[in-house]
Amino acid sequence: MESIVALHRNYNGDIINFVTSEGRIISYRKALQEAEEGLIQGIQAIEEHGKMSLIPESSQSFDQFPDLY
Repeated sequence: MESIVALHRNYNGDIINFVTSEGRIISYRKALQEAEEGLIQGIQAIEEHGKMSLIPESSQSFDQFPDLY
């Protein structure tokens, strides 16, 4: 099963893409969809303030992941 190994943030610091262990670069929406379907391990989809978000299972934030660019 794939996992997240890196990410890409925009100039505001928002995550816009993830890099998977298989080398795929996927959008935040695609990662959210795949997390909901159980296709990516190590992240989970949660609902916050009526909006679906991703969080890593092992920590409070994605800060420990390297930036793609």
